[in-house]
Amino acid sequence: MEVKLFFGSSTGNTERCAKIVHAKLKDLIAEIIDMRKASVEDFDFCDGFILGLPTVDEGLLQEDWRRFWDEVEDVDWDGKTVAIFGLGDPVKYGKWFVDGIGIVADKLTSCGAKVVGEWPNEGYLPFESSKGLRNGKFLGLVLDEDNQKEMSEERIDRWCNQIRPSFT
Repeated sequence: MEVKLFFGSSTGNTERCAKIVHAKLKDLIAEIIDMRKASVEDFDFCDGFILGLPTVDEGLLQEDWRRFWDEVEDVDWDGKTVAIFGLGDPVKYGKWFVDGIGIVADKLTSCGAKVVGEWPNEGYLPFESSKGLRNGKFLGLVLDEDNQKEMSEERIDRWCNQIRPSFT
């Protein structure tokens, strides 16, 4: 299975986390692509995707993902495996905590993708709501680089071990 990792990063935090994910799964990931430079064609001929994105402002997709979002349906997602990791700040943006995960998962699922990598919602600072939460679990790995940065690498390690079988 060919797997590509795509990330969008405004402050560098998502890029840093994407590089850690890549290092943990380097035997599986064929390419890592910054969404700032990505095109729809970069999504072709691929069976699996790992997508990294922060939720910005009041529950919005990061700007590089927003630029691509109008073309997301041009990609053949049918039967493709997708794992998502998202960054957010539950203290400053508790009403929209990691909404991006839910926005992306909902859209790709409706396009035929299989989203893997659910993550428990325990251990995060209190937040009010999240579009990324379903049945008590997040639809992907959640990282809080603003308040719990010291926990990110261990969370990434556990999540990578969890999703690895979905991409082999």
